[in-house]
Amino acid sequence: MTNAAQTALKMLESLPEEIQDRVVQSLAGIIEEARDEGRWDEAFVERSDGLAAAARRAHEEIAAGKSRPMEYDKL
Repeated sequence: MTNAAQTALKMLESLPEEIQDRVVQSLAGIIEEARDEGRWDEAFVERSDGLAAAARRAHEEIAAGKSRPMEYDKL
């Protein structure tokens, strides 16, 4: 456990139990958001090579005149 986490735990312990419970509930939400962000970051890194390759192909097709502008009104 880091020094910051130990300090936060000591601060939490100094609070009344009812407030401790509320703080822990809030903290659980923050931790879950951090986990979600971590999973998103991992998924993006895993796919970034594929995304970069697709962008290169698109750029090459545009430069070669093999593409045309998107006609959004015809979708």
